[in-house]
Amino acid sequence: MPASAVTLPSEPAPAPAERGPATVGELDVRIARRDGREVLAHAFARAPLRLMLPRAGDGEPLTGVVVNTAGGVVGGDRHRIDVALGEGAGALIVGQAAEKVYRSAGAVARIDCRYRLEAGAVLEALPQGTILFDGARLVRRTTVERHPEATLLAGEVLVFGRLGMGEAFARGLLHDRWEVACDDGARWIDALRLEHDIARLLDARAGFAGARALATVIYAAADAPALIAAAREILDATADSVRAAATVVQGVLLARFLGADAAAVRAALGGFWAAFRACALARPARLPVLWTR
Repeated sequence: MPASAVTLPSEPAPAPAERGPATVGELDVRIARRDGREVLAHAFARAPLRLMLPRAGDGEPLTGVVVNTAGGVVGGDRHRIDVALGEGAGALIVGQAAEKVYRSAGAVARIDCRYRLEAGAVLEALPQGTILFDGARLVRRTTVERHPEATLLAGEVLVFGRLGMGEAFARGLLHDRWEVACDDGARWIDALRLEHDIARLLDARAGFAGARALATVIYAAADAPALIAAAREILDATADSVRAAATVVQGVLLARFLGADAAAVRAALGGFWAAFRACALARPARLPVLWTR
């Protein structure tokens, strides 16, 4: 996919001898709509986080690709991503590849994501997924601040272990928290915490019942409650190989996918995403090119 690197004001990372194994990455992006098109109004990056701006296809909004040049996350890392869309702006933010969270000797990696949407803004946030190695320790917090007339379509895939290597996420820590707040006072908060005997929780009937991958789609918009029937119809057509369901909580539409096969869960999320974005956002029924290569 043709792409060009964005020249961003940045601070050099400390020398390896000074910083040890941990990194402090930052990405601060502001997107505005001017003269009928989206522009990158501000961008700041600190290694290992970088932003690429590939050429968007017909009917697609401004597209940003988040790159972690370190190749993964280790214990002690601190990453912060802040994306803001101005009034009427549209954007698609996608990850370059699945984020790998490596085994930790004890330190916790922390990732903070913040999305801020002004009136009429439409943001799609679709990382490629997160793979938790056995012994990984990750605390991640995603916060959404949206105007009542703004729209967010966000998704994520969690893979519990390097399944292709026969390794399960059996010990470590995952605390993954979402908070969606709206100017009208509505708020939805959800958190998943796995710690200690994680293998037992993943196998328990009242837990994940053997699932090794979990995917979530979040649609926060004024019309979310009205689209639940359409979302369930799309799930029936696209998610037959995994367990999936959709609901609306506090005005936020949620679709969740569970399965033992991470590739099947990812494919189910992708099929749902492509169809739902066409229904809800009037954007082409397709995934970003990076998701299909």
